[in-house]
Amino acid sequence: MAQIGGLTVKMIMMRTFKILILLLIIGSTFCANAQRTNYKFSFNPALEIQGYIRVTPDMKYSPETGYGFDFGTIPFAVDRGSKKPLLSGFCTSDKPFFFSVNLPEGNYNVKIITGDQKEPSITTVRAESRRLLFEKIKTEPGKFQTLNTTVNIRVPQIAGTNDEVKRKPRELNKLDWDNKLTFEFTDKHPCICALEIEKVKDAVTIFLAGNSTVVDQDDDPWASWGQIIPRFLKQGAVVSNQAESGLSLGSFLSSNRLEKVLNMMNPGDYLFIEFGHNDQKEKGPDDGAFKSYSERMRLFVTEFRKKGGIPVIVSPANRRSFGDDGKITNSLGDYPAAAKKVAEELNVPFIDLNAMTKTLYESLGPDNSKELFVIYPANTFPDQKEALNDNTHFNSYGAYELAKCIMEGIKDNNLGLKKYFIKGIPAYDPGKPDKFEEFSLPLSPHSPVIVLN
Repeated sequence: MAQIGGLTVKMIMMRTFKILILLLIIGSTFCANAQRTNYKFSFNPALEIQGYIRVTPDMKYSPETGYGFDFGTIPFAVDRGSKKPLLSGFCTSDKPFFFSVNLPEGNYNVKIITGDQKEPSITTVRAESRRLLFEKIKTEPGKFQTLNTTVNIRVPQIAGTNDEVKRKPRELNKLDWDNKLTFEFTDKHPCICALEIEKVKDAVTIFLAGNSTVVDQDDDPWASWGQIIPRFLKQGAVVSNQAESGLSLGSFLSSNRLEKVLNMMNPGDYLFIEFGHNDQKEKGPDDGAFKSYSERMRLFVTEFRKKGGIPVIVSPANRRSFGDDGKITNSLGDYPAAAKKVAEELNVPFIDLNAMTKTLYESLGPDNSKELFVIYPANTFPDQKEALNDNTHFNSYGAYELAKCIMEGIKDNNLGLKKYFIKGIPAYDPGKPDKFEEFSLPLSPHSPVIVLN
């Protein structure tokens, strides 16, 4: 038998065959382990639609499927039997319901089709820990709307390192930090016909660094401006809210959150920085508004700029602290002034939320300004046995008004983000806020992870 380099042709063929088998095994293993990043779901209960995964109400989320209705919520499905399969069926419920999809960290374009052939619908959509995406989307019978936005999801691990974000115990079950994208569909007759998700790399990301006045609050009646501003942005710009309750600039830094932001960011992204409430509690010899606070603020700005990002400094929102003259007293000491000074020194865009909230509160007065905050008598909400009297943290109405202040600040600074505003946002004057009586958002269920665990 012919030989090549001491090997017979048969031996060479056998070795080649084994190598091919090994390559096939490795390839199939890689494909099995590669996590999917694009999905198209149809909620028509009666028809299979080419290119879409048909989802029925009995499909509960599981790690095996990687998608499904979550946290024990079970909507019901309706089939109208029209000639347009994608529009003829939908899922709905008279209670909020959750749908989750297992996805890797990143930004995702989301498309939702909502409407009903026979009845009017009103749909509000939140994502993750109550980030407001779409608010009271109304459709008439036989009419539909296609909603487009971009959503960010993240995990604690910092890619390419052995580090991770050092989370507080209350964050361990937070929807913002898990390995899936969760939607909350709610309002009066919300009708979800289809959902499409596609990973993107070119979205402009707005990172938020802050405390409890910025964070994605888990539970009503608490809310923060950071979880409202996604509602004002169109597809192509996305909010990554890295804020957490109780943090100062120092603890944001020491818990690896700035490292996480720098690891995730791309040139042209933004970092909005609002601190002060907890920084003023730090009483070390090197602490203070014009010492550690200013030094750390400079560090945040410098490090973000090194990677081509655009930092924006936001002065801390006022507490509700009225004096006898009916004017807001300064409960934040030199911290608002220090934030402004650093912005001027480093030529950083500056949003004076401190001044804007002073105007806002005073325009409403000592009594009506309570409507912005978590101030409620006992038993206003389920399982709320004691009165709430919180003059620092906002309810949804207050968070909404502050989010409008931030949007106005973006316009005043002529930031490139303006081009990502949705159409029809009117100019906002904190001296003439929206009427509380005309504001409403459906309540979210109590944090679903906590309830079910």
